[in-house]
Amino acid sequence: MKIASQLEPGFNAVLRDALPGVEIINLPRGVPADLPADVQVLLAAPHADFRSAEQPPAGWPYGLKLVQLVTSGVDFFPAWLFAGSVPVASSRGTTAEAIAEFALASIFAAAKQLPALWISDAEQWQQRPLATVAGSTLGLFGFGAIARSTALKAQALGMQVLALRRSAQPFDLPGVQRVAQVRELFARADHVLLAAPATDETHHVINHQVLAAAKPGLHLINIARGSLIDQDALRVALDNGQVSLASLDVADPEPLPAGHWLYRHPRVRLSPHTSANSPQVYLNIAALLARNIAQLGSGLALHNPVSGAPAP
Repeated sequence: MKIASQLEPGFNAVLRDALPGVEIINLPRGVPADLPADVQVLLAAPHADFRSAEQPPAGWPYGLKLVQLVTSGVDFFPAWLFAGSVPVASSRGTTAEAIAEFALASIFAAAKQLPALWISDAEQWQQRPLATVAGSTLGLFGFGAIARSTALKAQALGMQVLALRRSAQPFDLPGVQRVAQVRELFARADHVLLAAPATDETHHVINHQVLAAAKPGLHLINIARGSLIDQDALRVALDNGQVSLASLDVADPEPLPAGHWLYRHPRVRLSPHTSANSPQVYLNIAALLARNIAQLGSGLALHNPVSGAPAP
């Protein structure tokens, strides 16, 4: 079997070790054009040109039998990728542990005032009151693999966990309390983690009304998509102190243009969409790909199959 991978050559080397006997060729990011006829699997990575391509390239889908996305979300890719005869699978779940750790690191940094707590001279030697993580309340907007992993770790730290999910399905984690509305979630939580996909329904769901209802001093964490937040509304809430801190690993657009206010606001901690970037995540993706190749060869259902087109 031959796989065309749009990930970095270093990961492709890991993939070769994980899939002995499988040929891996490096493929540039972007629209996957002119694939050799003997390539059966495309490991597809996000790219602006790929996402904005309105039509598939000439000859698509070539000889492909499977498209394995390297992302959990499907909104990075064009609708035509999901509308053809080639099955597509996402990498849902592969990033859950890494992103949950990142979210908890953000919570600890907020509670312990890091990095502002560190001092560099004797004049700064003055104690300051710090918050505790134990006894605080975490609100989860969405309850997929990332939120579940975060909830489990938060409970172990003595946090109360609230969650809002679209589905009426019961939570499979004891102790997680369901809330009915996003305003209630924001009004009761000390830290809110956004962990929902980008859809028409979630576009700017965090708006002026929701932020005005927030518990004063709320810490907002976004590891999902920048489009969930109305950034103008966030700026108002940060300026008036309703939101004390926004830890943002995502933004809208990405990357933000030079001079954007999120780069310099004193109550924003901005990172470059990197919470899932770890060697273990790559190993998880390799293991998932190996399982899906085996499923495909056996005529069984794929793990994380995707059907239909992503929301605009």
